[in-house]
Parts: sequence; C-alpha cells; structure tokens
Amino acid sequence: MVKYDGFDCVYGIELFKDERVSNLQVLSEKVVNNKVKTPPGAEELVGKAVEHLFEKEDGEKNEWRGMVLSKAPVMTNWYYITYEKDPILPEAENKHLLPADRKPGEETESLVGKQVEYVTDKGVKRTGLVIYQVPAKPSVYYIKYDDDFHIHVYDLVKTT
Repeated sequence: MVKYDGFDCVYGIELFKDERVSNLQVLSEKVVNNKVKTPPGAEELVGKAVEHLFEKEDGEKNEWRGMVLSKAPVMTNWYYITYEKDPILPEAENKHLLPADRKPGEETESLVGKQVEYVTDKGVKRTGLVIYQVPAKPSVYYIKYDDDFHIHVYDLVKTT
C-alpha cells in the first residue's frame, strides 16, 4: 500500500511492475511522523464508528461517517478509515467472496493471501487478492483487484 503526499487515500500499486511508475526513488529508509503527539485514548478508536466534518478549500463543510479500521503501521498518528461516501475506499458487504460452507457469524481462518473472484451485477468477472484483515473487526478485509489500483474494503459477513 502506498500513501502519496497530498492525497488522503492509499493505493495498492506494484511499484516495480506497474508501467505507470517510472523513475522510482526511495527518499529515506524511514518516514518520521512524530510532529503530533498521539492523544490519550487514541488507541481505542480502532473498530469504532466515527463522524466528523471535512472543510473544503472553498470553506464548505461536509459531514463524513465511517469506521476506523486500524492505525497505519509507519505513520503512527494516522488511521485507516473507510467512509460511507468515499469513492476511493468503498466498504460493502460482498457475499460473493465468502466460502460457501461458512455459517452466519462463524469465525474462520484468515482469508489474507487468498485469491478471490466474483462476477459483478454487470456480468464483469473481477479477480484479486485479500491483502489485510482488520484486527479490530476480523470480518473486514482489504482486497486489491487485478484491474484496479485502489484498495477496496469489504465486511465479509454472511447474513443468511
């Protein structure tokens, strides 16, 4: 996963294979992000629903609702959050990806590293890889599709 300066989302890009990436330079061994102290209780945000305002450059304020998935591993004051209306990290229940023998509410082994495929409502077959399981909510996974550089977030809860 790559987080670019100036963008509020992460991307799943194969840096050494993607032909859109050229002149790759590693600028430092480690990113240091200690300018802001983590407030007490920040660890408790993981797995919680959040609601807040975002202010646009023109001063307009929009309300956003989402769920805190996890803390970013390197940028320790940052969090992975999926928002209800965020087109970059969509969250959805995708029952097409669940193993057929899984019962509602049943805990199962992690799907991380597993290939997935499904056919969209428009009949398009998508294949991808499960790249992460959210520890605070084990039914939530990050999936990187072969035909898309965005990271998609799915709550894989079987309801019937």
